[in-house]
Amino acid sequence: MIKHLLLACCFTPALAAQAAAFDADEMLAAHNRWRKTVNVAPLTYSSTLAASAQEWANHLKQNNHCHMQHSKPDGKYGENLFWASALRWSDGRSELQTVSPKQVVDDWGNERADYHYKDNSCTKGKMCGHYTQVIWSTTSTVGCAFAVCEDSHEQVWVCQYQTPGNWIGKKPY
Repeated sequence: MIKHLLLACCFTPALAAQAAAFDADEMLAAHNRWRKTVNVAPLTYSSTLAASAQEWANHLKQNNHCHMQHSKPDGKYGENLFWASALRWSDGRSELQTVSPKQVVDDWGNERADYHYKDNSCTKGKMCGHYTQVIWSTTSTVGCAFAVCEDSHEQVWVCQYQTPGNWIGKKPY
């Protein structure tokens, strides 16, 4: 089983449950299910990319209150981000939402509905670049991580890809 590097300092019971739920094998399998739908080679998991993704997730937690912002990879890797809000109850309570790696990747993969291979474009006003990065044929490795802002119960997920995809004018496969 692939081990995931989780660089967190303070575990609440909810955060510990979320960390225990993170499964790098599940993350990789979810990516590869989407890649199989377009007959591109499966990815392998990179602990180096996972460590880099964890550094960025921790940065977003510490410096950006879990709000999404891409790192500046300068062509070294591609990157997908995912954000999840807290569960909020009518009595004002909030708690950490349980999010699985499969849910994260499927959110990106579901952008397939807005991608048009023939003209290599997205439906106007829609996003599909997360999907095309997941299925980019020359991408061979992925590493992912997440961080939780305990005070707000928000979370941010980061996946980094080598080689990067989404080159202007190029189709993903």
